[in-house]
Amino acid sequence: MEPETAVEDAPEAEAGEPEVVDAEETDEEAEERARVEAAIRAGEEAAERELAADASKIREERDELQKKLADVEDQIEAAKKEAADATERMLRLQADWENFRRRTAAERLAEKERAAEKLVTNLLPVIDDIERAIEHAGATDGDTQFQQFVDGVSAVHAKMLGVLEKEGVEPIDPAGEPFEPLAHQAVGRVEDKDAYDETVAQVYQKGYRMGDKVIRTAMVTVTYGGPKRPTDE
Repeated sequence: MEPETAVEDAPEAEAGEPEVVDAEETDEEAEERARVEAAIRAGEEAAERELAADASKIREERDELQKKLADVEDQIEAAKKEAADATERMLRLQADWENFRRRTAAERLAEKERAAEKLVTNLLPVIDDIERAIEHAGATDGDTQFQQFVDGVSAVHAKMLGVLEKEGVEPIDPAGEPFEPLAHQAVGRVEDKDAYDETVAQVYQKGYRMGDKVIRTAMVTVTYGGPKRPTDE
């Protein structure tokens, strides 16, 4: 039996050394290798073109998104401005409505006061007549029926004054008081050395005040010829 001959492995090519092409490569193998390399290059070129196309598409989409974003931002700013304008209009309308409401309320109150004043002013001559009638009735001399009539008229007079008082109406009956030009109307002067000058001597017709407003001045006579009134009165 022949001894086995040790087969030595062919030495491997060191790193960096070009691989030795089998010199016995056939033409068919060379053509196949060339086709493979061409296919690889074609694939790489196609991949590069596809990547370039994708990059261009991405840039276009990015630009389109940026444009849409800018449009949205413009719309947001426009909406903010419109909302601010609407808020301003609403506040202005609220202020106008509040002013209108206050003005209308004031006008209604003034109209009510004018109507009440007119009614009271029209009633004053009636009250004057009733008071003169009661004053001129004098003593009834035991006439029971006439006394009952006078008492009835006096009761009506008292009720009328009570109603007027509830409406803030009060009489101005300033006999013996200092003369006030805004509340009194002087119809004559009376010499009286014992009374202060400008004192109401007699009231011919009572005046009336409604709230703070004098709706009818009192018709009076005023004294003169007496001492001056002290300033602290």
